[in-house]
Amino acid sequence: MAAPIRTVTGCCPAAWRFVRAVCPRSHYTQSHGKETHFGFQTVSEEEKGERVYRVFESVSQNYDVMNDSMSLGIHRLWKDWLVRLMHPTPGTQLLDVAGGTGDIAFRFVNYIHAQREKRIRNELNLQQNLSWSDISRSYSQEQKGSLMGSQAVVCDINKEMLKVGKQRSLSLGNTEGLSWVAGDAEELPFADEKFDVYTIAFGIRNVTHIDKALEEAYRVLKPGGRFLCLEFSQVTNPLVARLYDLYSFQVIPVLGEVIAGDWKSYQYLVESIRRFPPQEEFKEMIEDAGFFKVNYHNLTSGVVAVHSGFKL
Repeated sequence: MAAPIRTVTGCCPAAWRFVRAVCPRSHYTQSHGKETHFGFQTVSEEEKGERVYRVFESVSQNYDVMNDSMSLGIHRLWKDWLVRLMHPTPGTQLLDVAGGTGDIAFRFVNYIHAQREKRIRNELNLQQNLSWSDISRSYSQEQKGSLMGSQAVVCDINKEMLKVGKQRSLSLGNTEGLSWVAGDAEELPFADEKFDVYTIAFGIRNVTHIDKALEEAYRVLKPGGRFLCLEFSQVTNPLVARLYDLYSFQVIPVLGEVIAGDWKSYQYLVESIRRFPPQEEFKEMIEDAGFFKVNYHNLTSGVVAVHSGFKL
C-alpha cells in the first residue's frame, strides 16, 4: 500500500492526461521488444519486473510507517472495510497476494477469532445452568482449533516484504493459520481451485501483466470463490482530485525521503497509481478474466476502490 512521485518534472494533472492519451500501456519496438510502463517511464517488461522488485525491497523496512504517514492512517480503515466486506466464515481458505507485510492476513485471522468468540458466547447464553468448570472446559476445547479450519496464505514475490511480515507475525504472537509463500502473481505456485477467497491490496497495479494476474486469480479460486481487490483508483470529486494530486506529487516523495531516505521509490509509487486503469475499465478487465457479478465500491471519494467478483 503505498504511493509516491514523478519522473517527468512539472507534470500537472492536465499534462498527465496527455501522457496517458499518447502512451499505451505496452507496445512493441524493433529495438527493445515488448515494452511497458514503470511509472511515467517506458521500459522493457523484464526491466519493469526488476525495478518493481528493487522498489519494494528498498521500502520494506519502512513500509508500514510510510503507509501511516502518507494516508494519515486511513489505509487501516480501508483494509478493515475490505475484510468486513469479505466476511469470512469458519473454514475459509484465503490467498492474499502481494500481501507480504501481512496486513490483510492478520485482519482475516482476527475476524475469524471474533467469529469464534461470538459463537461461544451464543452457545453459553443458551446454557444458563452451566458451572464455571463447564464454561472453562468449553473454552479450552474451542481453543484447540481457534481458527476453526480457516487458513491464510500470504504470497508475495518480494522476499524482503515476506520477511517483514513473518517478523510482525512473531512479534504479535499471531502465527496460527498463517503461511508465507514466495510467488509471482502472474504465475501462482498453487493448484487449481484451492482457495475460497483471493485478495490483493495495493499490489495489482505493480504487476507487469494485470490480465495474467487476474487469470491466475480465477484459476486458483474454487467455484463460488470470491476475488477482492483493494487498489488506488480515480478520484470522483474534482476538488478532492486537485488536492490529491498536489499532495501526491509534492508531499509524498518528500515524506519518502525524510522517513525512509528514498525519494525515487515513492515517486514511482505515485506514478504507478496514476497509470492504473479507472474503476470501470478495471471492472471490465475482471469480467474478461471470467468473473461474474463484478462490482466496485469507492472509498474516500475514489482515492481507493474495492473491486469484487465471483467465480461461478
